[in-house]
Amino acid sequence: MTVAKSSKIGFIRKKHYETDRIQWLRQNEEHIRAEYCRRNFFFFLQTFWEEISEETPIWNWHIEYLCDELQILAERVAQGLPRQYDLVINIPPGTTKSTICSIMFPVWCWINWYWMKFITTSYSSSLSLEHAETSRDIVRSITFNNLFPDIRIRSDKDTKSNYKIVKYINKNNTKQGGNRYSTSVGGTLTGFHAHIIINDDPINPLKAVSTVELNNANRFLDQTLSTRKVDKAVTATIMIMQRLHQNDPTGHVLDKKKKNIKHICLPGELHTNPNILQPPELAEQYTDKLLDPIRMPLHVLKDMESDLGQYGYAGQVGQNPVPPGGGMFKVDKLQIVDELPNGKEMIDPIRYWDKAGTADGGAYTVGLLLRKFKTQYDEKYVVVDVCRGQWATNERESRMREVAENDGMRTRIYIEQEPGSGGKDSISASLENLSGFRAWADLPRGNKTFRADPASVRVNRGQVVLMRGPWNAEFISELAYFPFSTNKDQVDAFSGAMAKAMQKKRARVH
Repeated sequence: MTVAKSSKIGFIRKKHYETDRIQWLRQNEEHIRAEYCRRNFFFFLQTFWEEISEETPIWNWHIEYLCDELQILAERVAQGLPRQYDLVINIPPGTTKSTICSIMFPVWCWINWYWMKFITTSYSSSLSLEHAETSRDIVRSITFNNLFPDIRIRSDKDTKSNYKIVKYINKNNTKQGGNRYSTSVGGTLTGFHAHIIINDDPINPLKAVSTVELNNANRFLDQTLSTRKVDKAVTATIMIMQRLHQNDPTGHVLDKKKKNIKHICLPGELHTNPNILQPPELAEQYTDKLLDPIRMPLHVLKDMESDLGQYGYAGQVGQNPVPPGGGMFKVDKLQIVDELPNGKEMIDPIRYWDKAGTADGGAYTVGLLLRKFKTQYDEKYVVVDVCRGQWATNERESRMREVAENDGMRTRIYIEQEPGSGGKDSISASLENLSGFRAWADLPRGNKTFRADPASVRVNRGQVVLMRGPWNAEFISELAYFPFSTNKDQVDAFSGAMAKAMQKKRARVH
């Protein structure tokens, strides 16, 4: 055989081989995709994203990083190896955390270890059930059935709060698999145990300043979830949340200084407090010190700070929920003016009252008048007047009526309501006294520092101006030393008025 003929035969064989290989790949495409999904959680997440979301995915680096961390943990549990650590993950809202951890992760585990049992919790049962239902939608999807036809939800055990997995060996042979039980923090878990426990957002951000809510969440973590393990030496707990308070569940766990905790802390930006990042070497993944420069660029973070306030932003975005100390208000940013800003008035004037109970208790009754203007370049909040005094009940009510008459019918009046029956009685008397005016009771949430946070953001940005008046000096002094000032009544009234002025929508009052 000549060399030329031999080369031609070799070429033909190679061509046939390539053709056969391409044909085999096409015929076995789903098998290959399925195998890639089993081997790599991040690939699985990418594959099934369209099954649960119509949004175009943005695969920021932190998503693959968290997927890898969860995969490492699951593989160790699956092998029955002693638990090296539980995972505590802190990350801002809007970073795909629940999709990764609560929705996709259990399903990925089942395609590898059909027997695995999960307990998933959140601060509300509706949120926990929503995550569970979305996971179930993935298992029921056409794509999942094509790639993993042997994994199904057991037909007679199929509710959002508790469903079980079954693995088909053949038409006549099945194996009973694991399950997912979903509940809220404080909910019942009697009779249920898990190989992996997922605690996603254990605290409602709106209730994070409540000592009762914090204690309930931490007690549930210590006394309930910790006992719901298939094997206490192996079962791992994953807690993923945004920081909300120094004593939130993350703070509670870290304060114990246990060695078997792996803490992943990913603040939204590193400009404010770069030392919060854990592990520190992840700093090189940040772009211009931003965790996610596409979804959370600087202008978005600035808007979040406006909405959340300094305290909320420090916790939920910065993962460092340290209450602002003295100097919370940068009073050098305040301007004193003799005329109202040249602009369009955006809301009706607001007079907010913080009432003192007695004339000799050390506290003051304060009524602060605030107006909001849209100027050429910005919004301005103008403190027009502060009425402040220590008055007996009858004198105080008379003074409030007099001020209302001077302010005029256009002014909206809010009166802070103290908790308890005494507060209700006092508010009823004041509203009756102000009959004929636009007056409402206001029951604020959170402590004084928390409530003052949004107002401090506006002051520190130079958006607050004061009309010149004899009250200026005492008002500025109280803001300068807050929250360590001797009196806090003017700050309370200011915070209340600013909260009403910044509301995007007013609730209808019946």
